[in-house]
Amino acid sequence: MIHYDLKCPKGHEFDGWFASASAFDSLLAAGHVACTLCGAKDVEKRIMAPAVRPARKAGEKPKLQTPANELEAAMAELRAKIEKNSEYVGLNFAAEARAMHEGKIDERSIYGEAKPDEARALLEDGIPVAPLPFMPKRQAN
Repeated sequence: MIHYDLKCPKGHEFDGWFASASAFDSLLAAGHVACTLCGAKDVEKRIMAPAVRPARKAGEKPKLQTPANELEAAMAELRAKIEKNSEYVGLNFAAEARAMHEGKIDERSIYGEAKPDEARALLEDGIPVAPLPFMPKRQAN
């Protein structure tokens, strides 16, 4: 994705996100880019500086922010406890929870991801689940 600051002939400034520079050019040529205030289609890109993050040194791990308040600290502590004491089962959460509830597999602490309709079905079937107040870190193989 690429972000452009744009301007119309009347001086209105606005921004837009595009899949690529060529996608912007194609949309502009087809008349699909218009001023958000007056609808003028003769828009142009404004001069802007790219947003580039400084490179990390080889082997350097990113620094985590210190919690800004008590709530953030409590959330970080909760996340650490869940990750330490539970198994991440990813998108298999609903199936794993149902199998444990039905006695097909041994019970254990798990967390993962479920689609809203899967979570609703678990609750309707009396299977105790609760949403986490954070997104799980995606884990690779």
